[in-house]
Amino acid sequence: MLTTLLASAVLAQQSPKTIEWPFKIMDSAIIVDSVVNGKKVSCMFDTGFSGAYVLNESVNVGKATGTMTLQDFVGAFQAETVDIKSIQMGEVKIPSEGMTVVKMGNQNYSMSYGTHVDGIMGLEPLSHEIFQINFEKSKFVFYPKDYDITKIPVDGKTSWRLKILPIGNNVIKLPVEAPNGQKMYLSLDTGNGFYSTTHKDVLERVGMWKTGTKPNFMKASWVASGPVASWDILMSDMKIYGVPVKEAVWNIIDLPSSSSESDGTVGFGFLKNFNITIDIDRRLVVLQNFSGKQSDPVAADVGLRAIYSPRDQRMFIFNVTPGGPADKAGIKRGDFLLGLNGEFLGNVSFNALESMLEGEAGTKVDLSVSRNGVLERYSLTREVMVNKPMMSE
Repeated sequence: MLTTLLASAVLAQQSPKTIEWPFKIMDSAIIVDSVVNGKKVSCMFDTGFSGAYVLNESVNVGKATGTMTLQDFVGAFQAETVDIKSIQMGEVKIPSEGMTVVKMGNQNYSMSYGTHVDGIMGLEPLSHEIFQINFEKSKFVFYPKDYDITKIPVDGKTSWRLKILPIGNNVIKLPVEAPNGQKMYLSLDTGNGFYSTTHKDVLERVGMWKTGTKPNFMKASWVASGPVASWDILMSDMKIYGVPVKEAVWNIIDLPSSSSESDGTVGFGFLKNFNITIDIDRRLVVLQNFSGKQSDPVAADVGLRAIYSPRDQRMFIFNVTPGGPADKAGIKRGDFLLGLNGEFLGNVSFNALESMLEGEAGTKVDLSVSRNGVLERYSLTREVMVNKPMMSE
């Protein structure tokens, strides 16, 4: 794209001393290495988390020095913290004064992302850096402090420059506009594996869902505090951060927002199509669409969700969508999913299993399911189970 080439030329002229640091792109997350208090850690990079790090207790970065309250889509919870003395990403030494590591039990992050992961790296370490999340080439690009983000050319068609809203603490809050002109304010969140996530009461406020109406297809989503009731909705003709999106599937939490400042987040499913340059101190973001896409085609599935149970050493089915193919076949919550299309399922990540269950509408998936030690086999046809907006009058 011409705009991308021009932008690259401008970056080269302005910043001959940029520093690059690679990351891995998984199905729904960025995994990046850094060194914290002298310990190498591999973390999911989460711009929706305003803190520095959340690490598994097995990672020794020092003794606990305090506690911190964390908040996700649903609620808040407390955890122990460790003071950070040093952070380094390749040649980039990041000032760490006042930053802490949150210790979060023995969570199996590696299982969730399908590669070795010690925890989560939040936005705080990079909050005073000028940097680019380059999805196109799987790397961070760090710019000098005098780099001028306003010099990146934008055209409103393949590239956009936006002002970060003065809402929240160490979050990148940007506007999203509905077809009726109503606005939501959603955080730029690389840690959200969905396309975008908001709450039912937010949809009601902007006139995209009629108050008191129940969705046809309910399911569950897994957040830091555990599984929560949720559903999918097909949103059309939205403007996400200024980018026109013809249609995309959003995930809706069936609970009110846990914060008056938070309408939700725009996640990996949208962000992966862009190179994103961020200057939080100057409150600016530039999006450059390198993929030519803004969303993926609407996927069909069989209406069940499962997660690996270490105690049972099997995939535990924790949600079955009422009225979906799995429900109609008689599969129940509490059953164990043992096999898929003739292949045994061992310790499969939640996101990997989601991808395996999804496909084109009308295609088949064969499942082996155990209940009370009895094995049953099912051949299910994938269906699109996405709710349509119920517009307020």
